Amino acid sequence: MLRKILLPTIFGVLSYGFWVSPDFKEIAAGVAIFLFGMLALEEGFKAFTGGILERILQRTTNRLWKSVSFGVLTTTVMQSSSLVSVITISFLSAGLIGLASGIGIIFGANLGTTTGAWLVAGFGLKVKISAYAMPMLVFGVILVFQKSKSLKGAGYILAGLGFLFLGIHHMKEGFEAFKDAIDLAAYALPGLKGLLVYSLLGAAATVVMQSSHATLVLIITALAAQQISYENALALAIGANVGTTITAILGAMSSNVQGRRLAGAHLIFNVTTGLVAILFIQQFLLAVNGISDRLGIAEDDYTMKLAVFHTLFNLAGVMIMLPLTGKLVTLLERVLQQRERLVEEPLYLNDAAMELPESAMQALRNEMGHLFENAYELIISALNLKPELLRSSHDLRRLVEANRQVEKIDIDEIYEQRIKTLYSAIIAYISQVQSSASEHFGEELYQLRLASRSIVEAVKDIKHLQKNLVRFTQSPNDEIRQQYNNLRLQLAEVLRELAEARVDEAEGISLLSLDSVKLVLEENDVTANGELDRLIREDAISAEMATSLMNDSAYAYDVADNLINMARILFAPLERELREVESELVLNEDELEALLESEDDVKTKRE
Repeated sequence: MLRKILLPTIFGVLSYGFWVSPDFKEIAAGVAIFLFGMLALEEGFKAFTGGILERILQRTTNRLWKSVSFGVLTTTVMQSSSLVSVITISFLSAGLIGLASGIGIIFGANLGTTTGAWLVAGFGLKVKISAYAMPMLVFGVILVFQKSKSLKGAGYILAGLGFLFLGIHHMKEGFEAFKDAIDLAAYALPGLKGLLVYSLLGAAATVVMQSSHATLVLIITALAAQQISYENALALAIGANVGTTITAILGAMSSNVQGRRLAGAHLIFNVTTGLVAILFIQQFLLAVNGISDRLGIAEDDYTMKLAVFHTLFNLAGVMIMLPLTGKLVTLLERVLQQRERLVEEPLYLNDAAMELPESAMQALRNEMGHLFENAYELIISALNLKPELLRSSHDLRRLVEANRQVEKIDIDEIYEQRIKTLYSAIIAYISQVQSSASEHFGEELYQLRLASRSIVEAVKDIKHLQKNLVRFTQSPNDEIRQQYNNLRLQLAEVLRELAEARVDEAEGISLLSLDSVKLVLEENDVTANGELDRLIREDAISAEMATSLMNDSAYAYDVADNLINMARILFAPLERELREVESELVLNEDELEALLESEDDVKTKRE
């Protein structure tokens, strides 16, 4: 509703401005060109986020001070706190970083964005930057039409910088001409009233333009043309800082609860920083004058003083809020809680995570881990075992013997509530990522699709197995009861191995360790090892029991086989080269059979 009203209002105001003053057109065009340059710059930097930025982010956010430093550096380089916010929300939504790390990056980004004011005030207004803009645009546009992703990215960055410089030039020229027609400085408001009114105007302008950087450039160029007073310019800068939170809030609307918490932290930080700047404005002004004197900034160079002020109050905000990060995380987690769900819903799959291919891939892996956890608990329940005991060091045989009789559970209902929705969401998300990601991820997406199907197939196989598990673990026939408990034991061993692999997933499970599990399953196959023939020959079980056991042994093998196939994909090392080397070393079906035959030959010779 707000958007439907806002857009026509903006169009109406702009149309009236164009009609009243031709010079207003140049200012508006300058803002539009500048914003377009910001978009091009963001597009260019996104071309270089295919793994490099993500790896740096993961390695440099394990400490709060590192997160802050990352936010400062990336925003300084990219000159876009909005892009850094989007990347941070994307990574947080995908589970690549924690909330505290995300908050640290946002703090740093607010500090990093102050470098833009220094560049514009110190360079943009003192040099004819339009002369630099034209060559950048020419070379940038040529590179944009190249097929190479890196060249295209470089082209967008060059073109973006060209548009930024051109936008600043038109804003500067527009205000210079505009003051001859209308003197906006005549509407200056002194004192607390002016501070509050212009702070609100700064926030509103940033909400409309979706860029505090653009608002700040507009403020600096207007100040340079003496169209606004120094005091009102300070208030506008404070408002711009508060208004920039709208970008994070809009980005978090398509995110999960973690993304919304980060947007909440961004809002709290910027509002707190703005309030501190308003309450202690006189103290800040004294500090600005003192720092300006030390830096050799002229008394009447208000644009540079504005840059000093912008940096100073953001730095003060970081110093105030940084020690409170832990409490802020606790508050946000208590206020913004994960809602209760009757049906299991995806935790990581959202539009915010899809902003970058790497974060989308990690979101998929995390969601498949979520699917595996649900399937894992279902299978354990079907075996009448407890997850916490299975993950412990308890002897598995004793655990099986202690819970001899398997109780029936409604696998269909659990499947509908905890498996089906996740599986459907994963498949749909893979299709979405496949349509937007590069061919580089094609094979990995195919493998993830196979892994998710393997999890679901394992659940379906345990459903087929459950009927006779319940029936024969309660049978008075000791032999058949023992055979079905053996099936439970074998599956429990596989599940324990996979649980340990899940814990060690951060370092990557060795695919080779799964070969030994597969080998044990082959050795314990009642049909292949002759155990079933012995039971029939000795009349220990009936023909009906033998048929059921043969079929159920196949189901148990399929459960384990599907889970192992899933683990080979989902728990494999993230580094492509290491994954390929391990895949080459994994034994295939023929090699496993050959190994089993050689072991049988050795046993025969010994006998």
